[in-house]
This record gives sequence, C-alpha cells and structure tokens, in this order.
Amino acid sequence: MARLTADFWVHAYLARLRLHDIPAFVTAHGDDTAGAVMVKLNTLDGRAQAFQRSFDLMSGARAWVTLAEGLEAEVDAAIARQRQFDPDLWVIEVEDREGRHLLDEPGLSD
Repeated sequence: MARLTADFWVHAYLARLRLHDIPAFVTAHGDDTAGAVMVKLNTLDGRAQAFQRSFDLMSGARAWVTLAEGLEAEVDAAIARQRQFDPDLWVIEVEDREGRHLLDEPGLSD
C-alpha cells in the first residue's frame, strides 16, 4: 500500500484545519518523506494534549493516541523528550478553545 509523505500529510492536515477556521502551526519540521507527526492541541486555557499515531502490528490499523495530557508546560516537556529521541519528528500545534483537532475525521483518523 502506498503511503503519503509526511510533508504531504502535514500540508493536507493544515488545509483541512483552515477550512474549519482552526489555527495551526508547524512548530517542528521533521523529515519530509518519512518523519513521524505529533499533534499538540492547545485549548488556550493553560492545558494541552499531545497526540501521536500508533500502529497495531496485529491488525495493521493506525490510530491517533494521546501521548500526554494536562498542563501545557508538561505536554511541551513530553514533546521535547520525543524530539530528543526522534529529530525527524514533525510537531503541529493546533489552537482551539473548543478542543477541535479533526484527527477523528475520515482521511485523518486512519
């Protein structure tokens, strides 16, 4: 099965967010071809959540799972630790008071 490059997926995700008037920014530019992508949801109230894509080896399914959740500073620290292990990691920060990230929508959730 052909896979999208990380750069293509990131740009498509940012475009989808713009269609819903949800601000988002690339805060760390990873490898264009094969970099993993992490999404930080900032609810602008001092709290945040970080999502990473998980792969189930048994079923082959991919899903977004929560890496960290809580105070924004704690989530930022968790993301920084991940960046130390994986310098090719993309980080996208989504800012939405309603907590919308669209990762559960078709085309983004799988």
